[in-house]
Amino acid sequence: MRIAFMGTPDFAAVILADLAERASDLGHQLIAVYSQPPRAAGRGKKTRLTPVHRLADQLNIPVHTPVSLKGDDEQSAFAALDLDVAIVAAYGLILPVPILEAPRFGCINVHASLLPRWRGAAPIQRAIMAGDAKTGVCIMQMEAGLDTGPVYRRREIDIGPEMTAGELHDELAAMSIAPLLEALSDLGEGASPEAQPEEGVTYAQKIDKAEARIDWSQPAATVDRQIRGLSPFPGGWFEKDGDRIKVLRSRLVVGSGPAGECLDNALTVACGDGAVQLLELQRAGKGAMDAENYLRGHPIPAGTQLD
Repeated sequence: MRIAFMGTPDFAAVILADLAERASDLGHQLIAVYSQPPRAAGRGKKTRLTPVHRLADQLNIPVHTPVSLKGDDEQSAFAALDLDVAIVAAYGLILPVPILEAPRFGCINVHASLLPRWRGAAPIQRAIMAGDAKTGVCIMQMEAGLDTGPVYRRREIDIGPEMTAGELHDELAAMSIAPLLEALSDLGEGASPEAQPEEGVTYAQKIDKAEARIDWSQPAATVDRQIRGLSPFPGGWFEKDGDRIKVLRSRLVVGSGPAGECLDNALTVACGDGAVQLLELQRAGKGAMDAENYLRGHPIPAGTQLD
């Protein structure tokens, strides 16, 4: 098949790398890559290519970075690629109907949830924050609705009790290539995808920065899921002496006391019900540190009230 790959972040780059390694052996051609435009980032505001763009350059695959795909010129250029299929993974731009319909087999999406649960922008984070025991990857035929299309292949994975969004992200990206290649075979063989169930639909809204501040009055299980679900980005945080401190890893422990109070010298913090132990922290502008090393330079003794 003649294939275009459309993606932007690290999640998509992992999939592109695997696809590029295996495509030629299966008779496929990666004709083009689409990614979001380079943007200024970091303290120096230097223009940075997206992870997918950088990888495509290394692989010598032509890269397209339109700001939008709604214009006639971009749609004509896409149609001129004469694609059999476009593979979409965390691209971040809306695909208008002419784009969806241009390839022979349309566009298929690698979505990081067990659809119809967690349609939308932040399925990995929302699955952890909701306390789901399982999640997975679905290879879905794209249509005009938000992640509503029928599914060719799916894979499940357990969400471990201390797993962060970053760790789950990496596992889901790595496991995506097998069902994706199977879905390409399904397309070639004329197999029909399975419609999503009408029941069990949930939406993974984009993470709002306001959600990142830790509310110690919540039950410990909720606080723990918030910390893990927002790690490494944007990172759940609290304040101490006016400094904002991110928490990147935690676990549930036995303990009780006023919400937000440190119950010992090892960062066991009381919540509205139960307690969590903070395992990895990061001060603004600094690297992440495990709690033991952090406390050597920045003691937070028992009785400290965290805001």
